[in-house]
Amino acid sequence: MVRGGFAEASVASVARQAGVSDGLIYRYFDSKEALRDAVLARFYKRVLERAEQAVAARAGFPARLLGLIETHLASFRDDRALCRLFISEVRVAADYAGSPLQELNRRYTRVLLKVLRQGVAEGAMQPNIDLRLVRDMLYGGMEHVAWRSVAEGGSLDVPAVAQRILALLLHGMEAGLA
Repeated sequence: MVRGGFAEASVASVARQAGVSDGLIYRYFDSKEALRDAVLARFYKRVLERAEQAVAARAGFPARLLGLIETHLASFRDDRALCRLFISEVRVAADYAGSPLQELNRRYTRVLLKVLRQGVAEGAMQPNIDLRLVRDMLYGGMEHVAWRSVAEGGSLDVPAVAQRILALLLHGMEAGLA
């Protein structure tokens, strides 16, 4: 399902690859979409848990933010096929809004919002900064950078890219600040 694309996949092909019968899959899942959503929910929960652990293990705003960036980029590097499936099939689907996968996405983005609020409380960020805009720019930017690696099959140097994203986010683009 992940390799050839969701539209081309069939429950029969997934069953063959897993070494089980179609009937066994249908015993647990009503449809190909239900199977896809279960696989992605499991993936998303794992990424969410890693993000929460990365943030909890670090002290100070820059370190927590770096941990979250590294975790996000590593999920793209390590689970390319699932990231591709989520971005190209699920998030654009008509039934995404209000779905359990969207709720997992919201839980995941709340991890960043908590880190950003802590940054404001620590005085590391402007008190009146639009946290949702920062969230959207950060996740959008990371997704764009990582997508090249996912789509083209190239490598992604997570520590180096994470440091560059953190520096840009913290120091901006003004001359003399970076």
